[in-house]
Amino acid sequence: MHADEFQALAEAAFAAMPAQFVEAIDNVVVLTDDYPDLAIQQEMQLESPLDLLGLYQGWPLPERGSGYGGHPPDVIHLYRLPILDYCREHGEDIAHCIRHVLIHEIGHYFGFSDDDMQAIERS
Repeated sequence: MHADEFQALAEAAFAAMPAQFVEAIDNVVVLTDDYPDLAIQQEMQLESPLDLLGLYQGWPLPERGSGYGGHPPDVIHLYRLPILDYCREHGEDIAHCIRHVLIHEIGHYFGFSDDDMQAIERS
C-alpha cells in the first residue's frame, strides 16, 4: 500500500472517531511515517523497526496545567510499514489495524497507560 493510500485510511479513521473524543483533542497532529526514526528505535530499544506500530509524543492532557501554552503540537505517529507487516502476518484488515493503533495512541494523549488501555480492551 502506497503512503498516500495509508494516509487516507489514517485520516478516515480519525474522522470516524466519536465526536466527543475529537472535540476534546487539542494541539495534536497525526503523522504517518514508514518507520520510527533511528532515535526512537534506540530510545525504545527496538530489536527491529517493525516492532512499533504507533507512538504518542507529547504532553498528556491530564498533565497540562496553567503553564501549558505555546508548546508545539503533540504528535501521534502511525508507522506504515510495521502496520502493513503486522496485518500481513496476522491476517488483519489494514483500516481496522490503523484505527486500533490510532485509538491506542489517543489513549496516551488522554493520559491512559498501556495497562489502563489493556484493561479497557478486555472489559
